[in-house]
Amino acid sequence: MNEPVPMMMKRDTRAWQMQVWLSFGVAATLCAIGLAWLPGDELDRAFMVMGYVFCMSAAFALAKFVRDNERRKVDTPMFSMVVWSGFVLAMSLTGWGLWRMDINPAYKGFLLVGWLFLISTVFTLAKTLRDKHEADLHEARLAGRAAAAELRGPAA
Repeated sequence: MNEPVPMMMKRDTRAWQMQVWLSFGVAATLCAIGLAWLPGDELDRAFMVMGYVFCMSAAFALAKFVRDNERRKVDTPMFSMVVWSGFVLAMSLTGWGLWRMDINPAYKGFLLVGWLFLISTVFTLAKTLRDKHEADLHEARLAGRAAAAELRGPAA
């Protein structure tokens, strides 16, 4: 008898995973350096650090929300509003804080590019981590099915 061949899930290469983690690390480091040497008031620095962290966590939440609801709706409309409004609010307030700061335009440009780089790498990292998790689950299911078939013995 022909038994169906289990389909293996494609995994990201180690090189891609390393590139994603390195990009996230570089982006986070550049943002930290830019914020650590931010000229101006301590209150401005504190606001921007909170804004960057808020944006980063909101981007992770949005990436998870979008991926969870990709095939079918699993979250309520209210949660959808919370996730999307949190992301928009985080990005808007951080952008407003950056725009209103009285600092050198070149420094603003550095902070802006670092901030956008960080948000971009958050989405890429979230996708890479989720892909790995789904591949691990798929392989565990296949291994479980193979073990169950082995216990049942050969088909008669």
